[in-house]
This record gives sequence, C-alpha cells and structure tokens, in this order.
Amino acid sequence: MRPLSSLLLFALFAGLSTLAIAQEGNGITREIEMGGLFTSGNTEGQSLNFGGAINIDRGRWDYNFALDALYSSSESEVKGQRWYTVASANYEITEDSFFQTRFSHEDDRFSGYDSQSDLTANYGGLFLQNLPDMGLSLNAGLGIRWSRLDNSDFDEPILRFAGDFDWNVSETAVFSQELSTEYGTDSNIYRSETSIETQILENLSLRFSLNIKHQTEVPHGREETDTETAITFIMNF
Repeated sequence: MRPLSSLLLFALFAGLSTLAIAQEGNGITREIEMGGLFTSGNTEGQSLNFGGAINIDRGRWDYNFALDALYSSSESEVKGQRWYTVASANYEITEDSFFQTRFSHEDDRFSGYDSQSDLTANYGGLFLQNLPDMGLSLNAGLGIRWSRLDNSDFDEPILRFAGDFDWNVSETAVFSQELSTEYGTDSNIYRSETSIETQILENLSLRFSLNIKHQTEVPHGREETDTETAITFIMNF
C-alpha cells in the first residue's frame, strides 16, 4: 500500500492534475477522476483527491450520482479524510421547470463532525434558454439534516436554495458557477463551486476549480471555512 501511495503522490505533485474518463452511451454518462488538490482552512498541504459521477437520462426522469473523496497523509500518517456523496432524481414538469429529490452524505473528519446528511424535496426552473451560450438553473426546497458529533445524533429542518450557471465563453472555454445555501435551525452551510474549463485538444481539456464551504456553527477548535483549489486535466472518450 505504501509504494502505491508514493507512486500516486509522485504523480499528484508532478502533474498537479486530474485524469477523468467519460463515457456516453444508452443515455448514461460516467466519469472517473483522480488528481491533485491544494487545501487551506481545516486542512493544510497537499492531498489526494478522487471521485466519480454517473448521470442516467430516462426521458422526463434524470438521475445523478456523484462521489468526491479526499485523502491526506504525511510521513505515512493519515491526517484526514473526507467522503461526500450526492444522489438526486429530477422529474421534468415542463420544458423549463422540474421537481427534484436530493440526498447527500458527508463524512468529513476535518470538520469535527463525524458525519452530516441531508434530504430535500425541491422545485426548480431553467432560465436563459433563449441565449445559445448560457444556461441557468435555480431551485429551492425543504428538508432535514442529520448530524453526528461525538457519537450523538441530532437533526434539524433546513431550507435549501441552489443555483447552477454555465457560460460558453468561447468555442473552447466554459465557465461554471454553482452556489447553494442550506439554512438550518442550528447552523447554516454555504457552498460555492467555481470552475473554468478550456479545451486543449479534441479530447483533452484543462480545468481550474475553486470550492469553498462555510458552516456557521462548527465544533470548538475547527475553522468555519474550507477552500479547495484544483488544476484538472480531463480526457473524454
């Protein structure tokens, strides 16, 4: 395991990149990625990041599954680990509106919580469809968040707002911005995911991304804000 980890870390630091493999067929899109990550906040230094996503298009139903994981170690000692999974099902009501059920689970040892999960039901709409190079999706909903801290469980109702904006800056560059806010009775969570992707070759792109998470109430000794900055190579097949 140690030689394998060393090899992965060498590739990580040398390339500062992520290799993603995407496949499309039968209405199913799959993506797998691994790469480098620079972190600040509750985690400092370089880490190994990997994840994957599956999208299933079934007419008026659209299913999405995503996994994002982070592993950090120093001198063979594990410093932290994070797993963040999201599953959603979208039903197309009209051409510009949809209903969504969404579930997420985060096991973030950097945050101080043992784990946090949420389930929401949302209504959303599509905007800027008259513009050929832009797209905007907004949704809002109600749900519940479960948190585990020091082997104690507690839940709270939440109100969730989210937006996803895409802009084809040019024929070879795409800018994306995702924002979400979860208002809870105990704490609020804000997330921002910003990226710009530039096509280098026909099947090779370079993506810069910045992810920010801010939680208003965190365990003692933990920071409220985490940032993740990544440089990503994407290969499409």
